[in-house]
Amino acid sequence: MITINMKSSADKVKGQGVGSAYLETVALVRELDDFHVKVNADGTSDITHYHTIDLKHYIHSYTKSSGVKLGFVHFLPETIDGSLKLPSMVRKIFDKYILSFYKRMDHLVTVNPYFEEKLVAYGINPDKVSSIPNYVSEKEFYPLDNDIVQKYRTKYKLENKFTVLGVGQVQTRKGILDFIDVASKNPDIQFVWAGGFSFGAITDGYHELKQIVESPPSNVKFLGIIDRSEMNGVYNVSNVLFMPSYNELFPMAILEAMSVNIPILLRNLDIYKEILDGFYIEGDNNTFSNKIRTLKNDNVFYETAMSKSRLGNAYYSRENVSRQWNKLYHKILIEHNRKKRFVSVEEWI
Repeated sequence: MITINMKSSADKVKGQGVGSAYLETVALVRELDDFHVKVNADGTSDITHYHTIDLKHYIHSYTKSSGVKLGFVHFLPETIDGSLKLPSMVRKIFDKYILSFYKRMDHLVTVNPYFEEKLVAYGINPDKVSSIPNYVSEKEFYPLDNDIVQKYRTKYKLENKFTVLGVGQVQTRKGILDFIDVASKNPDIQFVWAGGFSFGAITDGYHELKQIVESPPSNVKFLGIIDRSEMNGVYNVSNVLFMPSYNELFPMAILEAMSVNIPILLRNLDIYKEILDGFYIEGDNNTFSNKIRTLKNDNVFYETAMSKSRLGNAYYSRENVSRQWNKLYHKILIEHNRKKRFVSVEEWI
């Protein structure tokens, strides 16, 4: 039995996808036969899987008890842009720390193969980088019966009309301003945003965005940070997930919405091409409004968009993702043990 110690503080800050990804990964790996999973535990492990880059985790990586060090890459220095507003000196130090942490690892996993080349460009050995997508359990996210959907609609004081949902932290990079602009062009459609200021005043664009959240257009409702256990209901009261983000890796919200089988409308970012091609409707600031109106008024177009979402849900199945984790854990442990044998021989010579 291989012991894996999951190190993370991601679930301490509500409303961020990193926490959701961490919880799903732990639950998934626990279902695999070959592994004994511990969480933030002391003692020796065969593999320590670092989900967050806490300083205490960085220090822990220097202990012999850590075993093979596996780092989960949820962001890079450039993906901080539009998320957090930090003083320039603090930002430089933080960027260096991020890369130092990643370079401490024996192996890195990113949720999007697009970022493998980015990591290599930062001087990380390409043989030490893999990509495994995020995953969402069908036990947590699934279509609900109409009577239950109506209860959620009542709970969040939403009208029984075509509803466009945005999900994520209220940040500039999430395209909040564009979300509001599209909403203002479609006053007959209900726009809802689930998420808030998880990092408070250091959020990029905080003061401007806070004013919008406190005084949104009449057809826009900000729900604030919703507990993950409630999010399935929020997806079910919605007709489409609209995420006009400018910068992402692999949003959990997309997988969650796919599990509910609602259409996905995203900005045409390069990072989506490899992981989501054929599973969503793409657009930009010039076409978002038209795409949403077509989804509302054209039943054939809407059904096609739903079919794309279902295909994405099937592709990112539990079996597919768990198989990748099982293979990677075994691979890095074998490589680590092989290197230890070579070092022993060299030291003996």
